[in-house]
Amino acid sequence: MKLNGYETLICNCERTMTLDGKKICKAADGRDEPDVFSNLCRVEVGKFAEALSENAKVLVACTQEAPLFSELAEEQAFDGELRFANIRERAGWSTDKTANSAKIAALLADAAHSSEPSGSISIQSSGQCLVYGAGQQALDTARKLNARIPTSLLLSDVGDVIPPVSSEIALFKGRITKAEGHLGAFEIVVDGYAPLMPSARQSADFVMARDGASSSCALILDMSGEPSLFTGGHLREGYKKVDAGDPARVMEAMFELADMAGEFEKPLYVRYDSSICAHSRSLKTGCTRCLDVCPAGAITSIGDIVEIDPVICGGCGSCSAVCPTGAASYAMPQRADLIGRIDTLVTTYRRAGGKTPEILVHDNSFGLELISMSARFGRGLPSHVLPLGVNEVTQIGHDAMLAMMAAGVSRIHLIANPARMEELSGSEAQIELTQAMAAGLGYECTINMICEADPDALDARVWTDKPAPALKAHAISGVGSKRDITRTMLGLLHADAPAPHDIIALPDNAPYGQIIVNTDTCTLCQACVGACPVNAIGDNPDKPQLSFTEAACVQCGLCRTTCPEGAITLEPRYNFAASALSPSILNEEEPFACISCGKDFGTRSTIEKITAQLAGKHAMFADSEASKLIQMCDNCRIEHQANSNNDPFSGGA
Repeated sequence: MKLNGYETLICNCERTMTLDGKKICKAADGRDEPDVFSNLCRVEVGKFAEALSENAKVLVACTQEAPLFSELAEEQAFDGELRFANIRERAGWSTDKTANSAKIAALLADAAHSSEPSGSISIQSSGQCLVYGAGQQALDTARKLNARIPTSLLLSDVGDVIPPVSSEIALFKGRITKAEGHLGAFEIVVDGYAPLMPSARQSADFVMARDGASSSCALILDMSGEPSLFTGGHLREGYKKVDAGDPARVMEAMFELADMAGEFEKPLYVRYDSSICAHSRSLKTGCTRCLDVCPAGAITSIGDIVEIDPVICGGCGSCSAVCPTGAASYAMPQRADLIGRIDTLVTTYRRAGGKTPEILVHDNSFGLELISMSARFGRGLPSHVLPLGVNEVTQIGHDAMLAMMAAGVSRIHLIANPARMEELSGSEAQIELTQAMAAGLGYECTINMICEADPDALDARVWTDKPAPALKAHAISGVGSKRDITRTMLGLLHADAPAPHDIIALPDNAPYGQIIVNTDTCTLCQACVGACPVNAIGDNPDKPQLSFTEAACVQCGLCRTTCPEGAITLEPRYNFAASALSPSILNEEEPFACISCGKDFGTRSTIEKITAQLAGKHAMFADSEASKLIQMCDNCRIEHQANSNNDPFSGGA
């Protein structure tokens, strides 16, 4: 079957799935009704080889045997494109007796969708490993690891260590007080650092202890039982923290580290555009959303912008999800490709006759495993629940969830790993924001965060007797910036809303809203204009005036922080009115004309206020002649002083 340019091979896995090739072909809008194989990876593997010889692009609806198929393609010197789709655990293995052809067609179309590559960086690792732990167990572990990669040992506690017979590994004691760096380039600082005495006999003796010793290594195996050396240590490649009391996990970590010597290509998970970053201006801090949610400590503030270390970045995507401007943008896949996949998945399903689609977002490790367990031992997924596999569930922001709604999806499920609960604050805020927007338009939209390791818990969430409310489906596109996409999706939803409102109240810290200026205290000094990183606040070169374009505002708070009068407050909300796209006047005044030359300068209220406070009350403006200086422009003020008897620039007699 030809589907989206791919020769597509489907298999019912020894008849454990009921697949109707004719219906799938029709649902997928494909050509040439496909054969439904039963044992493509074994008895019928010749059909796979035949497909490779006749086609440049091949899609196999099986992921379990992907390594075998890839090996066969390599042996056949296949230089085309080979892809795989999981239709078994995610569709075919289910107790739902409803026809699943529409869902399988959608999954095949999603697998055929082409996304722009994210790019990568090269990392070099010498493989030099530091084992950090206590007692004889740490020494035994270091010895075993040293047989594979060069290893040294730092004892956090000497304990029951027996001095080794030979010195094949460097042995020290001490406590790590500081650690930084990444795979291939870790730097540590150690207090109480002391080498083993060569003459140690019955017990390990160490000499010349000193504090502040520094060292470097490529890898770290931390079995000390102390707090992690790094923020989000489980995301720091090359650093393995394990419980010394769990021999299986220790062995697993050793195997993983033993393979981390050489040159590696790491994906560039996030793209960053500093020109639209709203972090800071003139040392005044505004938006810190990405800094607040990064679990790996990969983001740091460097003045008015932030810096994302691509080597430390663990790829969770939280920064992209919460970034109000799109300055931090996830690249696996990019936003446009993610929206494109959502459109492909839902459109194909609906075109094939599917009703009330729901989307289940999962990663391809924990989430896929949970789905697999449900398929094997539980009910599997219903035929209307469409799985969307992504690199990390935390990369999904409100723009993507609104796109799902605009495509006609009224229930969204996200599978999160309960072992990584600390990474979910950004996702929870995005769900709250999306639901506030949906509720403000009268939609009944359910967004479930499934954060359990029990497949029965997954079944309980996705199987329900209450059908999802029907939403009108629209063709969606990922063209434009993050805010452009959000406004487009909200526009589609607003047009069909059960209860459309022009203004929706949003939760605190939402990236949409207006600013309120207290005109009684605002002096129109324009400090906020220079501070605004997105040009939402403007001035008028011809008169004292402050304007505001609500659609551009990201609620970073820089204007509020910068205002010397404390005259600005923020109001998170979403404004659908066309007026939000154009500047509106927040404050304006008549300018004050110089009493000498007539040139406009300053505002009338400011000059009059200063005059009232200083004229006749301050030594510099004690008489009426001196008080006139306050009401003059800068040029006239200098001329007046130069021609007076009290010229501050005149010399002595």
